[in-house]
Amino acid sequence: MSLDAMRRLWLLPFVLLAMAACGNIARLDPPPLRVTESLPILGLSNARFWLDGDPAPLLREWTLMQDRQVAALPAGRRGVLPPANLLALSGGGDNGAFGAGLMVGWTASGQRPSFDLVTGISAGALIAPFAFLGPDYDPVLREVFTEVAPSDLLVIGNRLRAVLFGEALADTSPLYNLIERHVNDALMAAVAREYGRGRLLLIGTTNLDLGRPVFWNIGAIAASGRPGAPELVRRILLASASIPGAFPPALIDVENDGGRYQEMHVDGGASLQMFLYPPQIEPDRAARAAVRDRQRTAWVVRNGRLDTEWSSTNRSILSIAGRAATTLLHYSAVNDIVRIYLTSLRDGVRFRLAYIGADFTATRDQPFETAFMRALFAYGEAQGRQGGRWISALRPIGSIDLAP
Repeated sequence: MSLDAMRRLWLLPFVLLAMAACGNIARLDPPPLRVTESLPILGLSNARFWLDGDPAPLLREWTLMQDRQVAALPAGRRGVLPPANLLALSGGGDNGAFGAGLMVGWTASGQRPSFDLVTGISAGALIAPFAFLGPDYDPVLREVFTEVAPSDLLVIGNRLRAVLFGEALADTSPLYNLIERHVNDALMAAVAREYGRGRLLLIGTTNLDLGRPVFWNIGAIAASGRPGAPELVRRILLASASIPGAFPPALIDVENDGGRYQEMHVDGGASLQMFLYPPQIEPDRAARAAVRDRQRTAWVVRNGRLDTEWSSTNRSILSIAGRAATTLLHYSAVNDIVRIYLTSLRDGVRFRLAYIGADFTATRDQPFETAFMRALFAYGEAQGRQGGRWISALRPIGSIDLAP
């Protein structure tokens, strides 16, 4: 594959549209549209939130998070919460090695905070649980993003057969096995414990049947103790990293009125590249009176560049459409950053942004190449150790005109 082959895989849905009648793989029907949004998952009403819908459920969870934080304070400090830190981790494929390295370097700097809220999409979803649980899980981040080869994540079969009769070019069974090894009982118990202390971990997927973004409340799922909770979390993480057309979607089993259904979920990046909290939620207005005017910082990690990478585009359908798809995804990420920045500015939340700079020049011949990911992890780790490269403002003129 070429240097930007991973991003060009997003072109596949457009190619597949022309061949949609060639064959279908059997699945259970999706649940009825009228019940999907309110459908309990594992019997939980707060297992997930629809970001383009009513913000009230997430607002309730936000308020309960705050109540649990207050309850966890030592006697004599009730109602006086420390500064809040909110972390958003973007998608980016193998560029996720940057965010993983950044977390490890940040720990070494002695300045890494504990996060009240962590959100992750795609590659960011694979970082998020370990970033949420803190420095004790830094060795896992290093292993997952520097000790794997492409064959440890996916298996690419016959491409023509996959296009004509399959649902994806690659089989992600190896990636699922990696997720299963780390999303174990110990991790679930740790996430549940932190959820009980008033911290939120949200992982984004895209419900492909509905074409809508959904964020899963991993802490509530872990704390439920339901037998199917670990498997559900594994399927969510797999779905969030499943690029449509390149990787198979994840099917999530649900029930309604005695009927069994399946929802089809894919990469959260199909709808959003990153997310912090909905603009409809204003933290101080949503806060209990006793903890208003709390200092908050939004830490935004873009697992990618902000400048566009030059590429000579050949006069062919695949080259032109592939470059257009790459550009679309790039500016989708930029727009998400701008939205988070403007929302933070409105709410008095301090804004900090880290991203892959133009000074990183390593290349790769195929996605998830070990040498490339190690180099990018080291680059992110060095940036985390330095601590002073966070961008604090976006100037209004120019799409990537940044202020230190």
